[in-house]
Amino acid sequence: MRNQFLRIFLWLAVTLWGIALGAKIFDLVVLGSAWGLSPPSSFIYLPYGKSFPVDPGLFFQPLSAAILALTVAALACGWKSAARNPLLLAIGSFVVIWIFTPTVFWPMIFQLWEIHRGRLASTEVQAIALVHKWYVWDSFRIVLIGIGFVASVRGLAAITAENRKVT
Repeated sequence: MRNQFLRIFLWLAVTLWGIALGAKIFDLVVLGSAWGLSPPSSFIYLPYGKSFPVDPGLFFQPLSAAILALTVAALACGWKSAARNPLLLAIGSFVVIWIFTPTVFWPMIFQLWEIHRGRLASTEVQAIALVHKWYVWDSFRIVLIGIGFVASVRGLAAITAENRKVT
């Protein structure tokens, strides 16, 4: 029974890690390219506030919570399986993302938004540098999500191989 739950949790975790990876790439390549095109005037396209239909945080926060819950549940079910190390890597990647999001990204979002509102003085060069900093750090976040995705896939592959040896 534990193996069945492990497989279910892993499949769901792999699916959600994949959705997060695709969504984060879209967020950086499409949305980030729009609001970062020619700062600070392009900040009108920042995906936050009342003028934007969906705040990315309202998508990524519940998705992240579900990823964490499923990955931890899979780890609990598969602690004594070959999936343990890949799942520990996935959780480690997740923890780094959750540390950097409020400490690095939220302050940058605040700065970008305040520059857009005219509440924070910034030269064009400073605004461009901030956007560049965002792109670099967000690319790092995409790499971490990719690590979580690949690690969860490896965990699924590990238990599949383990089950083949048993049968």
